[in-house]
Formats: sequence, structure tokens, C-alpha cells
Amino acid sequence: MVINSVRPDKEADLHKYRVLSKGNENAVVMVTEPASERGQIMLMKGRDLWVFMPEVSQPVRISLAQRLTGQVANGDLARANFSGDYNPKIISTEKIGGESYHVLELIAVDRSVTYQRVVYWVNEKSGWPLKAEFYSLSNRLLKKCTYENFQTMAGRVRPTRLVMEDALRNGEKSVLEYSEMKLRDLPDKIFTKEYLKKLD
Repeated sequence: MVINSVRPDKEADLHKYRVLSKGNENAVVMVTEPASERGQIMLMKGRDLWVFMPEVSQPVRISLAQRLTGQVANGDLARANFSGDYNPKIISTEKIGGESYHVLELIAVDRSVTYQRVVYWVNEKSGWPLKAEFYSLSNRLLKKCTYENFQTMAGRVRPTRLVMEDALRNGEKSVLEYSEMKLRDLPDKIFTKEYLKKLD
């Protein structure tokens, strides 16, 4: 996964990650670029998240909502589990570009998830997402996301490009691009703190 973040009057910031995931509850996120951050690894178990840094002997607990890079929170990369983390309800239907979309309101099941409320536009026919708005606990719009470039990866059609824009600071956005998704049988031991300590 590549994340390219832009801010007005600043140089673009490029980060690359390798992500291993098993189901919706286990993920390992490894930084491959920039070189200064290589060796950092995030482990997600359920809604618990730790970061391993080569210079620190013990893993550090972090939150899903904490910023990873640019407009991307840790949870955006390690845990995008709308069905498990939110209670959904359809609040309206909208026509956009000749297509019909269900507008869903997703309310967080508890405070540990990445966002407290999400408004999510889903194509009525295909079930594909179009866009989302992410809100804070005080119902403040934090960021917007559009889902683009749908391709078949690992046997399913999915968006391979996500554009996340800061709703509070104009012109700040991050583009997430997924590539080379492969289905593999990953042993459970990979998703443990003990195993990741051996990787640095």
C-alpha cells in the first residue's frame, strides 16, 4: 500500500506499507518506506493496536484514531471493519450521476473504534461504496473519503484507490493505493507480539 499525502506549500509525503491481514480482527502493518521509519510494525488484535519500533524494546499501545500519516489514521490502515465496528441504518436514498445510492449512518459500537460516526454512500445495485464522511464524538466532520478505481483483486472487485480529504484544513489530502493483493494462508502466530519482536 502506498500513501501519498499533500498539503498546501509543503512537499508531498510518501509512505509505503506491507499489510498482512487475517479476517477482520488480525493485521500486521510494516513500514517499508521512508527508510527512516523502516522496521516499524503495527499489530492489530481485535480493537487493540500496538506499534513496535526497532529502538524501543517493548511494544507501545496506540489508538486506532491516532494519526498514522497525512489524513490517514492507524485504524484506516489496520482495521477498516465497518460491519463489525458500527451499527448501521439507512437514512436516505440519493441519485448521483444517474445511479441510485443508499445513504447509511454508521454509529460506533463503542469509543475504541476509529470514528464515532460515519455517513456512507453505497451503490444500490452493485453494493460498491462511493464516498464516506467521518465524524468525531462531538459530531464534527473530520474527513471525507472517495472510493475509486475498482478492480478485481484477490478474487473480489474492490476500490484500489481511496482519497481522504481533511474537512477542517482545505487542500490537505492523502491518497491510498492498494496493489498486489494476494490470498495466502497466514499462521496465527504471525499476529502475536512475541513473533513480531523477532522481525526487527
